Amino acid sequence: MHCLQNMPRSSVLPFQAVTRHPKNTLFSSISLGIFNESHQKLTMSRKSTSGSIPSADTSSADVEEEKSEIYSNNMTEAMGAVLTYRHELGINYNFIRPDLIVGSCLQSPEDVDKLRKIGVKTIFCLQQDSDLEYFGVDINAIREYAKAFDDIQHLRAEIRDFDSFDLRMRLPAVLSELYKAVNSNGGVTYIHCTAGLGRAPAVALAYMFWVQGYKLNDAVGLLLSKRSCFPKLDAIKSATADILTGLIKKPVTLSWGHSNCSTVEISGLDIGWGQRIPLTFDDKQGSWFLKRELPEGHYEYKYIVDGEWTCNNDELVTSPNKDGHVNNYVKVLDDPNSVRSSLWDRLTGDDPDLTKDERLRIREFLEASPNDNQK
Repeated sequence: MHCLQNMPRSSVLPFQAVTRHPKNTLFSSISLGIFNESHQKLTMSRKSTSGSIPSADTSSADVEEEKSEIYSNNMTEAMGAVLTYRHELGINYNFIRPDLIVGSCLQSPEDVDKLRKIGVKTIFCLQQDSDLEYFGVDINAIREYAKAFDDIQHLRAEIRDFDSFDLRMRLPAVLSELYKAVNSNGGVTYIHCTAGLGRAPAVALAYMFWVQGYKLNDAVGLLLSKRSCFPKLDAIKSATADILTGLIKKPVTLSWGHSNCSTVEISGLDIGWGQRIPLTFDDKQGSWFLKRELPEGHYEYKYIVDGEWTCNNDELVTSPNKDGHVNNYVKVLDDPNSVRSSLWDRLTGDDPDLTKDERLRIREFLEASPNDNQK
């Protein structure tokens, strides 16, 4: 997990250029330029995200390239791999299976025609409104155009970008929508987020694991052989365990035992690295505290003390990576001797698989979940 430095508490990642925090881990490199189908032009009248205002001489293509670069930098910071997305090159995608495509976002109604030509029956969009606004995508125009045809359906099921905890918590409801849509529409399904590198491949993997009968690692191998991407596997494993064992939360207290500071915040944990939670100062104890209920799992976090990112040496610290960088972490566990805990450990281990009965239970869960996420 990685920290994003100097980000306002309410910031939305795509809208802010960030400076790489010195505690980042070693990155791998992923870049996409596959199935580039158009060169879209975008006019941006507001202030650019880097803080500069485009001059009259700056073309919309230059502005779009700058926005892509900022987005790619933010994605790299948050995801832990050097990820590149070039929005200005148009939609890109890969067939993972003959009936399943993972790709980047649709940019215009014309992209609906392109997907219909390759047999797509369901377009499954995971973007939030802020993602669409950043690149100037008119989602309403795309959806209205798709409604004109009776052989394709456009659905939205939002997951927050760059947030593995939100991915974990949203996966069951999102997969329920996807499962029902595929059963109804048949044909080819197109799953996309913004770049098609994080949320979309994760949802595709969960579908392959929960519904299509793959072992998770086998699904990962197939996916990565078709598309370079960086899905958060721990989120998929934890969401699987949440369905089969029940979502249990445990109280957690974190503290900063120094009073010679004016503000103490935490980033990471269950809110992602783009948000911060303030700690409360206890006058009697002379320390700062955060009390929170967290579902089972492993959470990394860092303190921000008077604006400076730091670890608390009085709490658990991760082992140094190759660069010597560390985070604080907390493990939230049920009774380690319970049957439930044993199942949790198996489902979140290195090579999880589902029994026939477990997969049936997950499908029944997906069928029974209310349709409260469809847009």
